[in-house]
Amino acid sequence: MSRFTDPNYLKTDQYRDSSNLDARVVIHQRFSTNSYGWFDWVFDHLTSVPANAHVLELGCGSGVLWKTCAERIPAGWTITLSDLSGGMLDSAWRSLVVTGRAYKFEQIDAQSIPYPDGTFDAVIANHMLYHVPDRKRALAEIRRVLKDDGRLMAATVGETHLKEMGAWIKRASIEPRQGKFTQPFTLENGGDQLREFFSDVTTDRYEDNLKVTEVAPLLDYIRSMVSAEHLSAEELAKLESEFCAMLARDGEIFITKDSGLFEARKS
Repeated sequence: MSRFTDPNYLKTDQYRDSSNLDARVVIHQRFSTNSYGWFDWVFDHLTSVPANAHVLELGCGSGVLWKTCAERIPAGWTITLSDLSGGMLDSAWRSLVVTGRAYKFEQIDAQSIPYPDGTFDAVIANHMLYHVPDRKRALAEIRRVLKDDGRLMAATVGETHLKEMGAWIKRASIEPRQGKFTQPFTLENGGDQLREFFSDVTTDRYEDNLKVTEVAPLLDYIRSMVSAEHLSAEELAKLESEFCAMLARDGEIFITKDSGLFEARKS
């Protein structure tokens, strides 16, 4: 099993706490070319959810969506935030307790959601379905716990997302890894997976890129990546030297972003 979908690795290493995710969030917040903001854009897709809705987020991470959009959340919503990792749930609780809003926090595996049929008006899966080993089982569970006419908001990335980072890591690697990593749930292949369980699936892309002007946060991002965890200090130093040269020459480091969201309705 790939580490990208290994639940034990994800719980005890990659997402044992929010540090790796935080390193990735901060670079998007600071250097994205789209000033509107990813989390506000995601929340825009929830504005049609009923005012008294029951909402479940799978893979809530550190709760950034809810902290960013705290003033936009309808007072009548009942919100359950869940994650596979207890450490991530602790980070979410610490981040959100200061908002004064009541959330329910639960450690949940998306492949086995411990709620009755038809519980939720909306389920959010923000950049997490590609980590699920048995995605068909998870999608069947999501459909089951949704009410009739409920909807799934599933965010993910496209095939060109951060393509420059992949090229840099490959060049820096003294012993390149064998085989090519294949993203299991993308904007290109995710729609067909969703249509096995939902008859009405639409796609919306978020227009954005990165123009990074500092080396340190870029290196922190790369250190946080599953695909870069094999890099040695020597290899990271090679990347740092390359980034410094790029900044000196161009004044910025351009990185392609390709992300978006599926909305799948249960009908």
